[in-house]
Amino acid sequence: LTLLGILFFFWVSRDLPSPGEIASPDLKDSTRILDKNDNLLFSVYEDYNRIYVPIDQIPDSLEKATIAIEEKDFYSNKGYSVNGYLRVIKDVIIHQRLTGGSTITQQLVKNVLLSSERSVTRKAKELILAVQVEKRFTKDEILEMYLNNVPYGGSAVGVEAASNLYFAKHAKDLTFSEAAFLAGLPQAPSYYSPYAGNGKAYVDRAEAVLERMVQDGYIS
Repeated sequence: LTLLGILFFFWVSRDLPSPGEIASPDLKDSTRILDKNDNLLFSVYEDYNRIYVPIDQIPDSLEKATIAIEEKDFYSNKGYSVNGYLRVIKDVIIHQRLTGGSTITQQLVKNVLLSSERSVTRKAKELILAVQVEKRFTKDEILEMYLNNVPYGGSAVGVEAASNLYFAKHAKDLTFSEAAFLAGLPQAPSYYSPYAGNGKAYVDRAEAVLERMVQDGYIS
C-alpha cells in the first residue's frame, strides 16, 4: 500500500505547474475608465472583469469574514486540512462521490493553476501545490491572491470587480454588511448572487457569515 502511494505521488507530480506561477496567472486585469476623481465609470473586458488590488486596499472586515466562513484555521494550518481529506476519502469509499474540503490555499491553487474537474488526481495535485505555495508565500500574500482571483458571480473575478458589480464602489470603501455579503459568495456565486433568482438566499448566506464571525470572536 505504501509503495502504491509513493508511485501515485510521483505519477501525479510529473507535470505539475510551478507554484511561483500563482503570483502571475494568465488572468489579466480589465481596462478601467475613471473620472477625474478616480471613480470608476466602467470596465472594458472580454470574458471576465478583474482588477487586482493589494491587501491594504481590502477591508479588514472582508478579510475576517472570508476566513470565518471559508477556513477559520487559515493562519494556523499548512495549507491543507487533515480532517477535510479524511472526509473526502470517506465520501469516496462510502458514497462513491468526490466532495470538497479545500482550504483557502487549495481554492487559490485550483482557481489559478488547475482546472475545476472533480477527480482524485486533481485533488492530489491540489494538495501538493498547496503545500508548495505555503512554503513560498506568506499567509497575507496567499489571502491577497485568493481575494483577487476567486469568482464572485457573473463576470466578476476578485473583490474589486465584485465591489464594482454589486455596489458600484471600490473594495476599500465597502461597509461591514457589504463585506459580509461578498464573503459568502465564493462557495456558490451563481446561487447566492442576488441576480440569480434564488429569492433571499444571499441574505441567509450573509447572516451565516456573521454568525461564524461571532463564533470566532471577530464581532459581538
